[in-house]
Amino acid sequence: MARIIKQMCIVLIAAVLAVAVAPRGEAAIGCGSVVSYLNPCLPYATNKGPLGSCCSGVKGLYGAAQTPSDRQSVCNCLKSLAGSYPDVDLNKAAGLPGQCGVNIPYKISPSTDCSKVN
Repeated sequence: MARIIKQMCIVLIAAVLAVAVAPRGEAAIGCGSVVSYLNPCLPYATNKGPLGSCCSGVKGLYGAAQTPSDRQSVCNCLKSLAGSYPDVDLNKAAGLPGQCGVNIPYKISPSTDCSKVN
């Protein structure tokens, strides 16, 4: 039994190392990261608070989305999140990049075709 556990641990460590050193061909930004960056924006986007520290999150997310794949991933997450938070004022959410001095290459909208985002 101990031998099987040891072998499984070795396989797990090898898998973790392989992922850590693998080249990044796919988007590195997941929806969890998008939520973390934009969480300070929720009070503003739901008409429950001021803009506050939202812009630092918007700018951080913008800086993190370096590749087209990253930007498409962020776009898809934003579309998904828009449906998950029914209290979000979509007009306020769409205006956040401009209010924060960030120019993103697409409109934040449930109808955006994220596959066309570069």
